[in-house]
Amino acid sequence: MLRAYKYRLYPSKSQAILLAKHFGCCRWIYNWALAKKIESYQKTKKTLHRYDLVPFLPKLKRAEETAWLAEVNSQSLQQELVYLELAFDRFFREKKGFPKFKSKHSDRQSFGCPQHVSVQERAITLPKIGSVKAVVSRSFTGAIKTVTVSRTGTNKYYASVLVEDGKELPASKKYREKTTIGIDLGLTDFATLSTGEKIANPRHLKQNLARLKREQRRLSRKKKGSNNRNKQRIKVALIHERVTNIRKDFLHKLSTRLVRENKALAFETLNIAGLLKSHKLARHIADAAWGMFEEFCEYKLRWSGKTKLQIGMFAKSSGVSNCGWIKRNLTLKDRTWRCDQCGKVYDRDIQAARVIKHWALHQENTAGHAEI
Repeated sequence: MLRAYKYRLYPSKSQAILLAKHFGCCRWIYNWALAKKIESYQKTKKTLHRYDLVPFLPKLKRAEETAWLAEVNSQSLQQELVYLELAFDRFFREKKGFPKFKSKHSDRQSFGCPQHVSVQERAITLPKIGSVKAVVSRSFTGAIKTVTVSRTGTNKYYASVLVEDGKELPASKKYREKTTIGIDLGLTDFATLSTGEKIANPRHLKQNLARLKREQRRLSRKKKGSNNRNKQRIKVALIHERVTNIRKDFLHKLSTRLVRENKALAFETLNIAGLLKSHKLARHIADAAWGMFEEFCEYKLRWSGKTKLQIGMFAKSSGVSNCGWIKRNLTLKDRTWRCDQCGKVYDRDIQAARVIKHWALHQENTAGHAEI
């Protein structure tokens, strides 16, 4: 089973220069290979494989105008061809968008090291860079597959170590109605559970929005290319980084708790990309990060041998009573509603979570996967 471990790096000044050279050279190779593939397809209607491009790398190193490529680790350059191949695979198989050229002005820069990397107690050794001081907060056992070194917009360095621990994913555990919860995601409350529990929406971006706007106004007044503008850019990036870290911390803690307490989680499929087109709600939906929360839950369930259940995007969850009656004219401002058939008053979100759980278990029971 593949596991990833991320560690903070503290390179010296000379090591930071070498890392910058790796970022630049690997970015150049990626863009060069992408241009070659596009040119080949336009001329011959055939795509170049990464094995067709690898023989060009020694020639580029020997060429006078690109001799600086020899200053960095050769395997990191080859790894960029692998990343480009994966980007094209995602484009053709998953329709994730055509690969784009990398920009040197991007906040995040990275390169990969597939071999000759070792992790010590307080350092990580990288080829052609040497032993870089690191905070190795978590130990691991297994074979290192690749190490991805990255630099954020706030000039912080990280190493993401991908490890094959040799373990198999646990077999899926049987789940029942009592060990399953339905989760209704929203904006008034971040999540409402079928048990009746409501988890408040922390609105991380909103809490830092006033400060972010102030720093962005200051950034807009700085002269482009000046040192003061770069210093102010880092201040803005630090606010974004803080919001991102707080949001991930909240989502990790919540997803871990729900996975530990239950054997199956039921979600409703949401068209998040479509919802983000709403000018009134787009910022609040992006701040909630529903997709990231589902992603965290999914891989933690898989690692624990538990199950993620999903109902369709067009399945009716809001306004459905226990007796099966549907309230047709339910609007977003209606947080409670009364059933015209049985006369009961329902909380909109709690009832939606219960309906999600009921329909998810029903379709799994029909398929013979659940013990109801």
